[in-house]
Amino acid sequence: MSGLGHYLEQEGLATTQISLIRLHTEKIKPPRALWVPFELGRPLGAANDAVFQRRVLLAVLGLLEAEHGPVLVDYPEEAPAAEASDMEGWVCPIKLAPPPKPESPDGQLAEAMADEMARLQPWFDLAVETRGRSSLGLSGVELETARAFLLSFLGAEPAQNPLPALKPAEALRLVYDDLKAFYVDAATAQPGKASGREMQEWLWGETSFGKILFALRAKLLAAEDKDLRLAGKWFLVPSSQWDRAP
Repeated sequence: MSGLGHYLEQEGLATTQISLIRLHTEKIKPPRALWVPFELGRPLGAANDAVFQRRVLLAVLGLLEAEHGPVLVDYPEEAPAAEASDMEGWVCPIKLAPPPKPESPDGQLAEAMADEMARLQPWFDLAVETRGRSSLGLSGVELETARAFLLSFLGAEPAQNPLPALKPAEALRLVYDDLKAFYVDAATAQPGKASGREMQEWLWGETSFGKILFALRAKLLAAEDKDLRLAGKWFLVPSSQWDRAP
């Protein structure tokens, strides 16, 4: 969105935006941005708090008063604390097997992820039935194909690109987004509310998928293709989780 803001401004359309990762915004320098100290995925802060969310929206719209940029303003409020009824804690609906070590053979990593997804599938189906939608679909490829393509980057050569109109790095990002959406939808299918922090702890600390992404990031950081290096550096593992890397 930061990059898109520059293009829109060139056409005479004033833009403003919310930033969740300040470092990215500092580097791209969009025309106007409001950085908010909230959990990733919650750009307006607290869920179901219309009064607080309205203040955030008014703050970001207020940046349109600046005729020129770049403007980067820090939002002064923290998100309200969760209600007591939301503090009971969240657990994954199933108990997953301990993930293999990142240095395990590729076949063991692939088998662990396939088993993990098979056990989560009923919960994903329940989430779709309950909500009438899912969060995946960016890549348009089957989940099995998405998993195989992502895992292939751990080997000597990646598999055939299932999205030939896109560069391998772009296709990898889309299938990664779909796989991550599958995990999150499945894990949040049970009643109760999972905070963003709880979901991050589970995804990156307890799943084989998370361990595979750490291994994949390390592999891509050394890739010859600059687009793959960029994907490995910024788009697979959030910076808040980098300290978990082996």
